[in-house]
Amino acid sequence: MEQGSVFLAQFMTLSDGVEVNGETISVIVDGMANFRDTAIKILAENGIINPQAGEWYDQQAWLNSFKKISSALHAVTLTYIGRKIPESANFPVELDGIEAALKSIDVAYHMNHRRNGEILFDSVTGKMKEGIGHYLYKRIAVNRAVMVCHNPYPCDFDRGIIDAVAFRHKPVGTTNVRVTHEAPDHCRKNGYDFCTYMVEW
Repeated sequence: MEQGSVFLAQFMTLSDGVEVNGETISVIVDGMANFRDTAIKILAENGIINPQAGEWYDQQAWLNSFKKISSALHAVTLTYIGRKIPESANFPVELDGIEAALKSIDVAYHMNHRRNGEILFDSVTGKMKEGIGHYLYKRIAVNRAVMVCHNPYPCDFDRGIIDAVAFRHKPVGTTNVRVTHEAPDHCRKNGYDFCTYMVEW
C-alpha cells in the first residue's frame, strides 16, 4: 500500500490529477451488452463523451460514472467486465507463467493510468510512480498466491481481472484455477481499505 495515502471508499480517487486511458473505459462500456447505451449516457453526464483509445479522461469523473453504472449491475456482471480488461487494456508482453502474469496486473494498472500528464509506469526504465493504489502479489505456496487489491475500483471487477489473467496463464496441464475472496467481511464494499484474493492452481 502507498505510504501516506488515505483511502476512503470505493470509487474515490486516491490522488489529484489522475487520468485513465480511453482503452480501459471503452472495454468496460463494450462489455456491458444491453447496458451499453445507459453507460454512454452516464459517462456523458460526467463529462466523458465518446471515449477513444489514445485519449485520457479524469479518473474521478470515470469513477463517478462507474459507481452509477455498477449500481445497475449484478456483481457477476462486474466480474465479467473485469475479465474483459486483459483483452484490450495495455499489458506487459512476453509473460512467463502464471506468477509473472499475476505480478503484471499491477504494472498494467499503472500503464493505463497517468498523473499530471505522466504515465505511471515507464516500460523502458521499469520505474513505477505512486498515486492510484496497487494490486500486490504474494506467493504463499508452490501453487498458491494472494493478490491484495488496494485501489478505488469495485471488488467484483477486480476479481474478474484476476480470474482472467490467472486462467489465461495457467500452467500447462492445469485444468482449473480458483480465485476466492479471503475474509469476505473484510472488503472494500464494507469500508475496508483493501480486498484479498486467494489464487490456487
